[in-house]
Amino acid sequence: MQRNCLPQTNEIINNDKKNEQMKKISIIIVTYNSEKDIYDCITSIIENSDIPQAEIEIVIVDNNSTNCDTMFNKLKTLWGEDIVLIKNSNNGGYGQGNNMGIRQCSAPVVLIMNPDVRLVCPIFRRAIDLFSKDKNMCILGMKQWLTLEEPSTNSFTCTYRMNGYLSTILSALCTRLDIYIAKYMHFSGSCFFINKAMFEAVGLFDESVFLYGEEEDIHYRLMHRFKDCKMIYDKSLRYLHLTKERKPDIKYEKTLIDVAVMQNKKKGYSKQKTLINRQRCINLQIFRERLRIMLGKKDQTLLDMLKKLKLYIKEKLEQ
Repeated sequence: MQRNCLPQTNEIINNDKKNEQMKKISIIIVTYNSEKDIYDCITSIIENSDIPQAEIEIVIVDNNSTNCDTMFNKLKTLWGEDIVLIKNSNNGGYGQGNNMGIRQCSAPVVLIMNPDVRLVCPIFRRAIDLFSKDKNMCILGMKQWLTLEEPSTNSFTCTYRMNGYLSTILSALCTRLDIYIAKYMHFSGSCFFINKAMFEAVGLFDESVFLYGEEEDIHYRLMHRFKDCKMIYDKSLRYLHLTKERKPDIKYEKTLIDVAVMQNKKKGYSKQKTLINRQRCINLQIFRERLRIMLGKKDQTLLDMLKKLKLYIKEKLEQ
């Protein structure tokens, strides 16, 4: 059972219900001090749409940003009643914000999308076709790019429950070959389509997780609830995730580990197994980085972070 403990304190600024029966895709975007990203994000949606605007529903949920009123006023000026605006007075986290948007939306297919994502090609017609033709269609993942020329390595990732050595090798191999294996992998949570009814049936996002690591939990619950569910990767559908300039982040990596320990414990998977699997992944990553440095790589930032992360896991195993 997912914990939805925060009160649903929100103000719906825009919500035109007149044509909701026509909506085929609902796009949920959660913002938190994201004004610099949100306008270009929405522009990319509209410019790359291959279905009538009346069939798209864009829902913006703001998690109590400092500049929410300014941002919403500009959004209303630019796009009027075409966008549903929800002002959340409590920042209950990424999952809670998305859940608020999903509960308001009306389309049978939902696109979860981060504000720092940009669409670069038409994706909606393909999604509608897949979900409408197959009742078992559950999630549609797409190929993530860092720039128009540089693909990301994070379109999908192996689960934390796999043997750490195997998951690292399998992730590297499948990323290079661009092959997704639904049984062992989950899509990036930055941009993916999901069957709304199926998602509601498993309780939506787990609101006990404030931020990061939600994708694996969603994947696990859907796979175990719906035995015939289909999770499809279409690499012809592309989006940009503007993370190219981000440096290795020890705080982010620690959060991912802590969330994985908590989520796996709910599934009967011990803390020790989760940490040992992650430790094995890091051992291989450290070996790879050392090899790259021997071959001429000058930046040791990632290697230094991996060493700190390995020490963090060791300390948690000793607790």
